[in-house]
Amino acid sequence: MADRAGQLDDADQLAGLRGRFLLPEGIVYLDGNSLGALPAAVPPAVADAVQRQWGTDLIRSWNDNAWWQAPLRVGDAIGRLIGAAPGQTVAGDSTSVQLFNALTAAARMRPGRPLLLTDPAHFPTDQYVADSVARMTGLEVHRIPVADLPRFLAARGDQVAVAGYSPVDYRTGELYDMAATTDAVRRSGALMLWDLCHAAGALPVRLDELEADLAVGCGYKYLSGGPGAPAYLYVARRHHAAFDHPLTGWNGHAEPFAASAGYMPAEGIGRARIGTPPMLSMLALEAALTAFDGVDLEQVRAKSLSLTGFLLDCADRELDGLGFTAATPREPARRGSQVALRHPDAYALVQALAARGVIGDMRAPNLLRFGLNALYTTHRDVLTAVRQLRAVVLGEEHRKGRFQRRGEVT
Repeated sequence: MADRAGQLDDADQLAGLRGRFLLPEGIVYLDGNSLGALPAAVPPAVADAVQRQWGTDLIRSWNDNAWWQAPLRVGDAIGRLIGAAPGQTVAGDSTSVQLFNALTAAARMRPGRPLLLTDPAHFPTDQYVADSVARMTGLEVHRIPVADLPRFLAARGDQVAVAGYSPVDYRTGELYDMAATTDAVRRSGALMLWDLCHAAGALPVRLDELEADLAVGCGYKYLSGGPGAPAYLYVARRHHAAFDHPLTGWNGHAEPFAASAGYMPAEGIGRARIGTPPMLSMLALEAALTAFDGVDLEQVRAKSLSLTGFLLDCADRELDGLGFTAATPREPARRGSQVALRHPDAYALVQALAARGVIGDMRAPNLLRFGLNALYTTHRDVLTAVRQLRAVVLGEEHRKGRFQRRGEVT
């Protein structure tokens, strides 16, 4: 396997991109699906934002350093990675806030349709927000698995206002067919909203081409924008005039400095702005996105599939008989950019593995997750991770008490 890893890395056309990240010496980092590694462009950008733009230019930076335009400028940079033409994506706030606004606006755009659909396997926040929107709008939430969606839409599609789904299962890494799902939802007359947290930056997303209606996502996973990086919202241009969201703020006003008593939305995607953006985080995200400069997302996808396939092969060979089973589909077209392995001691194993310098994460009750970012992960990293995992199990290192004690964050 070592020879194969070396051959794959030697043939890697994206190998040079690893230098765009500041990776700790001696660490194999396979948790980019939770928090992306630090791009080299970020520290100097943040230092400049703090020392010069804030420290010296002060309030003048809203004009002189184009702080005011940042949500739309960064939104367009993200738009290039999710297949959105300029002027349809805005950055700011959290994924939860953007999701709440998008679902509510979608419900308002489809009056008389009483149903909101979401996935029972969706990330918990998506489900919580769906329930909250339903309480506010009077909609009824139905949790329908992706596989059952066509059948449900055939029976009750004319009652559906909006369907909110993710193309990648955050637990297993399974990739769903965005095109087929979007088409089925839109043919029913409903609106399609995608949560791209586990897709943007990891694989080509073609929102305009798919004719998706809305999308949200975070900036801190495969986009590597840093902890708590601003989220983003995509609204297809055809919906801008009708986009009526519940959380309105002065930044989205047509004349934000007129201090008008009544709200009048700005033209275009600018109306989706809410409050004052967190500029340090926004500028960190903007710098992080330069890691994708000149990068072909088709090549990113090809390497991602190579990495995930190689990890599954390594697990078959190195972990055979040790209690692991793959939760991630083996068919390339059904994989995102992570591999999940089931094991009853998942939490302790991840902790013991981290002590050996290999960082992944786990999701309850029994999943070890390894997020592979094709911009900086190598096949040698993958082999090292699996072999270290084997050593942990054979040495029963995870049985030690310090690896059994759970922290607040898992």
